[in-house]
Amino acid sequence: MSTLRSILLRRESGIAVMIVLFCLAVGSVKPQFLTLDQLRIILLLTPLIMIGAMGQMLVIVARHVDLSIGSMLGVSAMVSGMLYRYVEVMPWWAGLPISIAVGATLGLGNGLLITLFRLPAIIVTLGTLSLYRGLTFIISNAKQIDRQYIPSELKALSQTSPIFGIPWIIFIAFGVAILTYLFAMHTRVGRQIFALGSNPVAAPLRGIKVTQVTLLVFAISGALSGLAGILYASRWGFVNPSNTGAGFEFQVIAAVVIGGASINGGVGTVLGTVLGVLLLGCVAAALPLLGIPGTSQAAIYGAVILIALVIDRSVRRQGIVGLKRAGA
Repeated sequence: MSTLRSILLRRESGIAVMIVLFCLAVGSVKPQFLTLDQLRIILLLTPLIMIGAMGQMLVIVARHVDLSIGSMLGVSAMVSGMLYRYVEVMPWWAGLPISIAVGATLGLGNGLLITLFRLPAIIVTLGTLSLYRGLTFIISNAKQIDRQYIPSELKALSQTSPIFGIPWIIFIAFGVAILTYLFAMHTRVGRQIFALGSNPVAAPLRGIKVTQVTLLVFAISGALSGLAGILYASRWGFVNPSNTGAGFEFQVIAAVVIGGASINGGVGTVLGTVLGVLLLGCVAAALPLLGIPGTSQAAIYGAVILIALVIDRSVRRQGIVGLKRAGA
């Protein structure tokens, strides 16, 4: 019983219950939703969001927010796409480090503006959201990178792999999640990020270098946005300056918040974030099956966030009540 209570007290329990209830509800109307083919569709809808959400989780844990991740994704994808188009001898894999480096540079720019001028992250990244999107149009001359310029090897990452035919992009996303967990929970810097978010006033007194940690989390967020950018080109086979990464920040922040991260900082888990991403993937996969237009997706995301938070709070409250009764 003590093990059961400890599970109920975990923040991830509520979102896990939400996923099960949602899948059962949709499956009762559309039985094909509960098939392996549909699971593959759900998993293919989640890698980009999961990668971006890992960086966003660290930013939110540090008591900040990054609204520019969609635009950083767009710039990174466009830079790599243009290199593929105009540099014929460029190997397909070179786009990966280039895109990551571009994203990290843009993320570091956010961090510098925040730390040097002591500006709120939400204001800075709201500005760079538009700035970086405009940069995407400038460097591309508002022209799309078409499918024929994206290397077939890169596109293959989103199609298959020797491991049960599961696309490499899914393994990459879960690999990023595992590395984020190891970094956040088993390194000194990772623990400092949580300490900074929990009490930014006391953090310097404990020897935490606030500026360096802040720069690091925004650089990581940018780097992972860059990785998501090159994988966007892999997944969809094109890069358009107007819609590549558009709305990505909303999906990522929704996944992180649904997963239990506190906007007040200091609280967040990789498992909760992964569950939040999977829930959004289930919602996105269910929309066409239920005949719901994609234009309603934002409203549904908002409703799912509220419902997930209510269930999460209810599950944890019941666990606390049960624990108190047992103690009594």
